[in-house]
Amino acid sequence: MREEDKIRAGILFCPGDPELRALKLKTHNLNIDYNATYEDETEKRAAILAEMLGELGEGSFLQGPIYLHYGCHTKIGKRFFGNFNLTIQDDAEVTIGDNCNFGPNVTIVTPLHPMIASERNSLLTAQGEAKRFCYAKPVHIGSNCWFGASVTVCPGVTIGDNCVIGAGSVVTHDIPSDSFAAGVPCRVIRPITEADSMRYLPDILADNRIPEKM
Repeated sequence: MREEDKIRAGILFCPGDPELRALKLKTHNLNIDYNATYEDETEKRAAILAEMLGELGEGSFLQGPIYLHYGCHTKIGKRFFGNFNLTIQDDAEVTIGDNCNFGPNVTIVTPLHPMIASERNSLLTAQGEAKRFCYAKPVHIGSNCWFGASVTVCPGVTIGDNCVIGAGSVVTHDIPSDSFAAGVPCRVIRPITEADSMRYLPDILADNRIPEKM
């Protein structure tokens, strides 16, 4: 079984495998290329992201700098906005729905390591060869989510649609749709309801209007 297949299976894999190292090196170099561009070099940026990411929906914008590990394991929906210093350590699959907004310094992590130090340092393959191993769990984020600055999403987490995650949160467990959640560890504070509408903040809404629901 290829190491890439082991990642998908959720079992231990060797991150030092030559195939994985080559894939990561390519993506790391593409990160550098993207981060060296100017914001108005839209065609150049789009070409780099097309080569790097598994999927990127139309109307999406990544401010940069960005830091992806594999890139090809990440699928991002339409009209995504990622602010400064977006980091996605996508050993396992990362999916992000449509219309999501991420504040600066958001980090998504999928890999995990053995808790016992000696096992982190070395385990034996079936052939008795000593190697370092880790494993990874996918992260899934629904549509219409807003993450405040410096949110960290941990391996194996699923966040539903229409969620707001407060700044500085560390998300270690699943968050249901339509939730405002925050904290370390992150927990649901309350559901998001009609009472949160901007219509109840007229001083902020000013002379703007809320469109009629389709």
